[in-house]
Amino acid sequence: MNSLHMANLDLDLLRTFIAVAESGGFTSAARRLHRTQSTVSQQILRLEDSAGAVLFDRSSRLVVLTEEGERLLGFARRILKLNDEAFEVLANGLAEGVLRLGVPEDFTTQMLTRVLAGFARRHPQLRLDVTSDLSARLLHAYDMQELDIVLVKQLVGSRTAIASWPERLRWIDSRVHPAFARDPVPLAVFPQRGMYRDDMIEALNASGRRWRISYCSTSLTSLQAAVADGLGISLLPARAVTRRHRIIGPRSGLPVVNTVELALHCRPDASPAVRQLADCLIALCQSIQD
Repeated sequence: MNSLHMANLDLDLLRTFIAVAESGGFTSAARRLHRTQSTVSQQILRLEDSAGAVLFDRSSRLVVLTEEGERLLGFARRILKLNDEAFEVLANGLAEGVLRLGVPEDFTTQMLTRVLAGFARRHPQLRLDVTSDLSARLLHAYDMQELDIVLVKQLVGSRTAIASWPERLRWIDSRVHPAFARDPVPLAVFPQRGMYRDDMIEALNASGRRWRISYCSTSLTSLQAAVADGLGISLLPARAVTRRHRIIGPRSGLPVVNTVELALHCRPDASPAVRQLADCLIALCQSIQD
């Protein structure tokens, strides 16, 4: 009987909550949602009142999630994904349903979209839902049954996959405004638990170089720009190196990092469509390695 009186989480408020969490602030979320900042703030207050918990720490310049907010974020994403999938299936009468793929940001390229477009043409009644995120988040979503197949970065041999390939990493600096000679050397990194961050710090410590984190972002594009503009050096996949970057060679004293691999995961009981997509991704990754 008590369950009949439990409060329901408003889906619109959850969408606003996710936007604030992902954008890092109320102003950015308001632009993303095409709403006023005051409306976004009021919606978050309503959600906090409904949830009975403070979801954001507003004491610093950056708006960050509290422990309760971090706990809710995963549930919010799952709730909205299920809601959107249910609506899509009911609205369009999809025969095959939805195939949910997770890939790292540096794989959202023309090569991948060409492969996915060909796959989609062979499965016109299947909606392909592609999520791009940090590998740790993609693996968590996969384990929570929120994704059907994922291509991720992981430590070599840390987890069994249906296929894996060594990830080619490069130390990069700005071609115009080099940062490596500075002391301490500034670093442009992914957040904690992001790939390559620990490798960078361990390598610099081993070489005796002082360092400081000068730029941190979850976005590969943002890190590429930060390095190109001289905010710091970084360690990124070879395919992420642009003409605005300079590769820092072995003579710099920095080691070759080969601790990371690309890994493709899908479940043994995956549908025929998922297995066909897996074959397409394996062929793509092999062509990149060649």
